[in-house]
Amino acid sequence: MKKAALATLAFMVFIVIALQFPFQVKTAKAQNSFSINNFYHTIGIMRNGYVIINDTIEFSGQPPNNFLVGFPYKYGAYVQKCMAYNETTSFQVKLAVPLGDRAGFYAVNVTFPDVPPQRFTILFILSNTLLKQSGTTYTLDFPLYPSLTEEVENCTVKVSLPSGAGSISVSKNGETTNKTEFYMENLPSYTHSTAKVTFSLTDSEIQILDVKELNREIAISGTGEIQCSDNYYITNKAPSDISYVTVVLPPNASNPTAYDQFGRGTSSGWTNQTAGLYRVNFDLPIRSYESGIFSVKYSLPSTVYFSAESTFNATSLLFQNLDYHVESASLTLTLPEGARITNLENTFATSRSGISKSVFQETLTINLEYASYLESMVPPAKFLQIRYEYNPLWLAFRPTLWIWALALVGCTVAVVWKRPKAAVPVQVVATAVAAKLHPEHVKSFVQMYEEKRKILFELDALEERVRRGKIPRRRYKVQRRTFEMRLNTLDRNLAEYKERMRKAGGLYADLMRQLEIAETEINEANANIKSIETRHSQGTLSLEAYRKLLADYQQRKNKAQTTINGILLRLREETR
Repeated sequence: MKKAALATLAFMVFIVIALQFPFQVKTAKAQNSFSINNFYHTIGIMRNGYVIINDTIEFSGQPPNNFLVGFPYKYGAYVQKCMAYNETTSFQVKLAVPLGDRAGFYAVNVTFPDVPPQRFTILFILSNTLLKQSGTTYTLDFPLYPSLTEEVENCTVKVSLPSGAGSISVSKNGETTNKTEFYMENLPSYTHSTAKVTFSLTDSEIQILDVKELNREIAISGTGEIQCSDNYYITNKAPSDISYVTVVLPPNASNPTAYDQFGRGTSSGWTNQTAGLYRVNFDLPIRSYESGIFSVKYSLPSTVYFSAESTFNATSLLFQNLDYHVESASLTLTLPEGARITNLENTFATSRSGISKSVFQETLTINLEYASYLESMVPPAKFLQIRYEYNPLWLAFRPTLWIWALALVGCTVAVVWKRPKAAVPVQVVATAVAAKLHPEHVKSFVQMYEEKRKILFELDALEERVRRGKIPRRRYKVQRRTFEMRLNTLDRNLAEYKERMRKAGGLYADLMRQLEIAETEINEANANIKSIETRHSQGTLSLEAYRKLLADYQQRKNKAQTTINGILLRLREETR
């Protein structure tokens, strides 16, 4: 009897537990569930044609600690950078991951902290290759709706075009409209949607080019005056030549002057001084898929950038107002002679940044792998502030050195002059006569070297055109053979002229030595670039390491090119 009662009781307990278990599972599941209330999808274009996708997502419920955001797979090859953040912090992002278990999508994985946010923003920067130009007409290919693993209750899409854009036409889902804002309720998961927008633009608000390097050099004098120089290395990716480019200078910049790669001034001027837009004109246009170097020098008001005595705030000078994508940027700050840094507050520093010290001077260098105004949007807040100590007596350092040097020379001359002169037997000394060098020889050397550089540019452009399939292989081989034959002839003639200049001795021999060193540096950089490209294509070198090495080698190559430009300019001056 007791056994039957116990069995009945156990059976009833089992039934109660079994009935409660589904409800507990359902409750736990409900606690972990979430939904996407709003998704704001904005498409924008930077001044140099790069595409910005700004996605802001709002949740209800408890979102997961890992969230996937994507778009059709074809856009994945154009992703340059991705950043995720909310009002207080930034989040870790992993690129190029699958979107759930579906093929045909490119996604990124955003990792949240222990408590995921209810709202966050993710920024994509895509290459300007997506933007095509034909005269004054532009066509942008972009993902119309986002691709997610969950349904979106409300999705708002906005295409933000330049203020002067006209004749706007958006082609989507087989239909054409002139609207640039769209709205969809209950956007399905794994949406695969693309669109194209066509518009006209007559001003220079967009120029399709790559800013390969931007090096900003700032020098502070002992009296607090600030002189700056922005050095650009750009590549024209438009289908036609460009005869000018519009750059953005820091706030409050004054007295700007532009110079070409040879240090010659160019006719340039403000287009909008309030916005800091400055137009740099080129004497020789930069052809399609060719590169150019130029610089802009200007002054900055010390009252704006010095928050206190010997406290320099350089935050706004770290490219916070650039409306274009810069692949590699650096800032070099040179303090007055005798100044010493006592405190440095910096959130921009990288492994390639630091302070270098010479005998009397300290220089701070900040290297960035990427620069644009978007960096200022991502928390934590960025800042760079330098405090240094400086004795104004250092202002007299150089004049004092010159006075002591002149006094020493004067005393030496006086002593020698007053010394009694002994009779010295006359000796006949054989004087070494330097090889005679005519100005025409120097002029011919410079002309041939410029022609050689031009042919090398043509060869690079030819390689790019055949890679993009713009010319047939047979025509490519013929043109390449012609260029190579001309290069061989130039190399033989240049070798003869170099030997003449070495024999001439003095300045010419020194310049030829510097030229050979710079040429060797360029050859080594080109070989290293080809090596890392091969390793990256084989998958033995990560994208991050490849970009870092490429930036380093390109910087070495550019420095060598600058050295060669200076040598040719010096030789050209000798012939005047």
